[in-house]
Amino acid sequence: MRLKTDLFKHQKRAVEKLAKIKVGALYMEMGTGKTRTALELIKTRLENCRVNHIIWLCPCSVKESLKRDIKKHSTGDLSMFTICGIETLSSSIRANSILLKLVLRKNCYLIVDESNLVKNHRAKRTENIMRLAEHCKYKLILNGTPISRNEKDLFSQWYILDWRILGYQGFWSFAANHLEYDKDIPGKITRCLNTDYLVRKILPYTYQVKKDVCLDLPQKTYDTKYYYLTDEQNKNYRYVADELMFLVDEMEPHTIYRLFTGLQNVICGFKLKITKDLKFIKEPMFENPLDNPRIQMLLDILKIYEKTIIFCKYTKEVKDITVVLNKKYGEGSAVSFYGELNQKERQKNLELFKNKAQFFVANKTCAGYGLNLQFCSYIIYYSNDWDYATRAQSEDRIHRIGQSKTVHIVDICAAYTLDERILNCLLRKENLVDSFKKRIEIQKDDNFKYIHNFIYKRNYNGNRYIKQINNLDKSDLMEVL
Repeated sequence: MRLKTDLFKHQKRAVEKLAKIKVGALYMEMGTGKTRTALELIKTRLENCRVNHIIWLCPCSVKESLKRDIKKHSTGDLSMFTICGIETLSSSIRANSILLKLVLRKNCYLIVDESNLVKNHRAKRTENIMRLAEHCKYKLILNGTPISRNEKDLFSQWYILDWRILGYQGFWSFAANHLEYDKDIPGKITRCLNTDYLVRKILPYTYQVKKDVCLDLPQKTYDTKYYYLTDEQNKNYRYVADELMFLVDEMEPHTIYRLFTGLQNVICGFKLKITKDLKFIKEPMFENPLDNPRIQMLLDILKIYEKTIIFCKYTKEVKDITVVLNKKYGEGSAVSFYGELNQKERQKNLELFKNKAQFFVANKTCAGYGLNLQFCSYIIYYSNDWDYATRAQSEDRIHRIGQSKTVHIVDICAAYTLDERILNCLLRKENLVDSFKKRIEIQKDDNFKYIHNFIYKRNYNGNRYIKQINNLDKSDLMEVL
């Protein structure tokens, strides 16, 4: 294997540090060239006859993109690469069997790309990767950051590399020394302990770099375009809020997620009815997608933009927008990218966007990882979720090495709705559920500590009954939303 492209200075520093040791972690922010750095380390191991095969585990959605990156940077015989989706290892007996035979028969270099996907120590995929790792002397994990939520994320990733680094052979030994759990809520971590010890342990095996330190990329500009819900949407929005508001219990996050999901469905163009057992019955609010004010705002924005990526939360949005844009701008002007499409269809649409199509309409969770789209400099977030990590990932599909233009990012927001709160939380890099719970607690402590309100709830037969609770006044909860 020969490498065709040169290393940047920060990539050279990473290779100099990790080439001396058998295992390591490349915590390099999105767009800083993790793949190219990993290939240099692989080349070093191959030349020194330390390994003769590479098993590269990555998210399923980026397999094809990874293959293209390897071919972009490398030439010669690449048959020593086996690329497998991390999610595949959750359920595929065949894939696990093939990889296990490989690590038993060859000297394999194990690469775990986007290692945050294996942070759950109880997940099947994590257990299966740990089994493979036992038979590999050389291992490397790649990710943008060491942790996404708290220090618990470290255990599985570093156990895959070598349990002796942290010094714990089991998760509960790790937890006993570093995690403090809530006494009333099972599984909720309230505090992380002895974090200095963890930093000292992983530091010799880690190379970390941030994009703003090592790259001179064009700036990003942000803009928000506001519109108003229709009267019918407003009516349905209030109905959903009324039905679900007082079922919210800050001690049970799923009740908050249910409220947010219902409201966001209405904002994005669905009409919701809530059954007695609190299930959602959804139907389109607009027979003609062009009647949706959100799509009308999108069309207004597109009048001034060039080749553009449009990120959506729901698959129906992706499909509706693709149809609308192809009718307005001509067949083939918009292509879609979402989970229901197989890999072949996704790659075909990706190539069409690079070469011909003007609009790339995608589900953020599907297209937010691994794609190199720096030939484009415009992103419109048609709808957002409250996950800052996937938002940051999706932005950096275009804000990465190779981008030469200013990156323009636009959010579409329904005024005076949950949309505004989502954008505020993304701006503060804050979790929406945690933010909502804090607001509830603040309101309780400041104004409602001794107030008991009577509200209607449903019993198991679906009949309404009155229950006394210590909670927020309804008008204050509506103001939160």
